[in-house]
Amino acid sequence: MPRVSNPLTHFDATSGRARMVDVSGKVATRREAVARGRVKLSPALVAVLKAGTLEKGDAFTVAKTAGILAAKQTGTLIPMCHPLPLNVVQIALELDEARAEVRIEATAATEARTGVEMEAMVAVSVAALTFYDMCKAVDKGMVIDEVYLVRKTGGKSGPYENTQPR
Repeated sequence: MPRVSNPLTHFDATSGRARMVDVSGKVATRREAVARGRVKLSPALVAVLKAGTLEKGDAFTVAKTAGILAAKQTGTLIPMCHPLPLNVVQIALELDEARAEVRIEATAATEARTGVEMEAMVAVSVAALTFYDMCKAVDKGMVIDEVYLVRKTGGKSGPYENTQPR
């Protein structure tokens, strides 16, 4: 079989098939990742959230808790991710009334042989989905958007900072 040249580490070098990367030869280092996303809201939902009258309760706390739980399950949810011992997952949700959106930021950190970028992005994504679930009775037209990696530290590739989210 011909050798396939591919810089993507999750593909087998000889066949080009998906595989889990062997990280056993890597040194465990402190790694941290920050991800962001947002949920666009209707003015009616902004008013309900501001008044604290959402029928299901505190969407912010429930979404934050769901994001933390999801980060801890990333190795189960994303097929080629390694399960990681997370040292911390922090999630912040902030209502921006003027822009009619909720901004979500998640930070995940570990000391391991592979990074926590996926954990941070899964945390943001599930927090956003949970927020949608909590609020859909008021606004089914919410839009989850711009989930992206802000920065990461640690590991062989060194630090990364996304200076221009797409």
